[in-house]
Amino acid sequence: MTTLMKMEIKEMDETDLAQRAAADADAFAELYRQNVTRVYRYHMAHTGNVKDAEDLTSQTFMAALEGIRSYRGSGSFAAWLMGIASRKKLMHLRGKRREVPLEDALHYPNPVLPTDKAAMQRLRLESISLALRQITPERAEAIILIYFGGLSNGEAASVMKRSEASVKMLVSRGLQDLRERTSLRMEVEE
Repeated sequence: MTTLMKMEIKEMDETDLAQRAAADADAFAELYRQNVTRVYRYHMAHTGNVKDAEDLTSQTFMAALEGIRSYRGSGSFAAWLMGIASRKKLMHLRGKRREVPLEDALHYPNPVLPTDKAAMQRLRLESISLALRQITPERAEAIILIYFGGLSNGEAASVMKRSEASVKMLVSRGLQDLRERTSLRMEVEE
């Protein structure tokens, strides 16, 4: 493939890329590059295990590649892909106890971040992780889709098969629950 063709692929929007990906591996590779972090973080937030998150991310993209022709472009590709990720997660978690260690979902080494800031970030994430396990699964799912999956409220609504207003309410109430739980914990520790 020529450099010009690779540049054209990078400049395409996700709908055009998805349509082209049915016959062009480079187009699917670009969709992969654009979405792999959000899918991995989503699975990591739910499984708490690097190996499981990697396996589920791989399964998600394999299913997306196999079903790429079914993407119609009526919603965002990211929401369509996260719907696949959600189904893979449900299949994986059946019969397993749910754990959500968010500190691992966001742990990507950043050499620019000073050690003290990295330590504070880790402490905050541990506090959020504990609190997230204590709120309702629907609220946690909405928060994970939006803040870890990088979806908009509308895209998360599509994945969760709810209205956008319902997702906004879940996120709002979920964040309030997290604030209460994390501030209570911080007060007790001080």
